[in-house]
Amino acid sequence: MRSSALLSSAVALSVILSGCAFLGASKVLDTYELTAPEAAKNRGRSRRQVLIAEPSALKALDGENIVIKPSPGVIQFLKGAQWADRLPKIVQARLAETFERSGNFGGVGKPGEGLAIDYQIIAEIRAFEVRVGAGEQADVELFIRILNDRNGVVRASKTFNATAPVLGVGNDAYVQALDSAFGQAAVEIVAWADSII
Repeated sequence: MRSSALLSSAVALSVILSGCAFLGASKVLDTYELTAPEAAKNRGRSRRQVLIAEPSALKALDGENIVIKPSPGVIQFLKGAQWADRLPKIVQARLAETFERSGNFGGVGKPGEGLAIDYQIIAEIRAFEVRVGAGEQADVELFIRILNDRNGVVRASKTFNATAPVLGVGNDAYVQALDSAFGQAAVEIVAWADSII
């Protein structure tokens, strides 16, 4: 009886240890961020204050996975890689930083920061992917609305598309292309918003 109890304990212990070894063997994912580009100073600092809302996105783009498209209508995720946070949160933070760096606005904030807002910049992420195959490139499409925060009226809306070629191979090259395409779109968005409001 005692030997069978010892045998059962030994088997249970080996199962637990093998499970721990399996968990420890999981591969660490490469984690990436976007950068905020320098936007041109157009009219100089004004008193306008803008709020950058968190962008909306479909489920495939509303997470930490990096989207690749091997063919139209097919979505896959980049193996061994992830964003540092949910993509909409990263786009929001870097878009806000691009608005700030332009120096064209009296204040730039995100929800909950207590600014008295004149306009909201509301974004929808429609594409943020790398098209793989022949002629690999990153595609970014952001639909932007400028909302007058005082009366709730949309002042203007526009779609921004940007592409960048994938230069090199591997995850770093894919993310660098996405970062470049996002940077182009962000600079255009800031210049457009500055001309509208």
